[in-house]
Amino acid sequence: MAAPMITVEENDSLVANSLCSFVIERANEAIEKRGKFFIGLSGGSVVKYLCNGLPSLKTDWSKWRIFFCDERFVSYDNPDCTYTPYKEGLADKVEMLIDVNIYPIKPELPVEECAKDYASKMLKCFDIKSGFPRFDVLILGMGPDGHTCSLFPGHPLLEESSKVIAAITDSPKPPPSRVTMTLPVVNNCRNAVFASCGASKAEMVQRVLEGNESPPLPAAMVRPTDGSLHWFLDKAAAANLKNKL
Repeated sequence: MAAPMITVEENDSLVANSLCSFVIERANEAIEKRGKFFIGLSGGSVVKYLCNGLPSLKTDWSKWRIFFCDERFVSYDNPDCTYTPYKEGLADKVEMLIDVNIYPIKPELPVEECAKDYASKMLKCFDIKSGFPRFDVLILGMGPDGHTCSLFPGHPLLEESSKVIAAITDSPKPPPSRVTMTLPVVNNCRNAVFASCGASKAEMVQRVLEGNESPPLPAAMVRPTDGSLHWFLDKAAAANLKNKL
């Protein structure tokens, strides 16, 4: 596993620009080589970064296939929903075919069935019957406790080795019920990407990138087995790193 590639920018606006440029470059590369671009998105500050920056950039949107690294088990009109701000802020702006290009969960199902349905939908889109899908890019978030997706420190889901998508009903961060990609899916991607900005992230960024905790924090367990790990940081978030680039 290669070392993380760390990009440090002066401020969050430049981080957003770098992140969007990276995504478009990987998208156009994937479309040219394989005909489609598979991306997994997360909530948090990256929603704003991507929705503000991506629509003006050049790519063949019809070749994009958008999933979610995790999703809260809430209705689409709930403010905790991750799908809706991307639908309104990205998909609607570029006139993507929503039912073809972007894949939300079905919150009307029981949460365990919802997870199974989402996994089935994902495998069908990738045209595989079993195993783990290989995303071109996963945009991951990191919480103040070091969680990523809906994989929390000390939670049994960190040990999940066979499911593509798992349900969680005891999330320590509300809402308690969610569906999430598992670590084997995350670590099967071509490019795993974190974007963190602000001084409040500095301690956790340092712990994840340079710490040696046992057991490791979930975000530190993101190490693609045959891919690359990228961190886009502003100076404030990178302040505690000993090895700044």
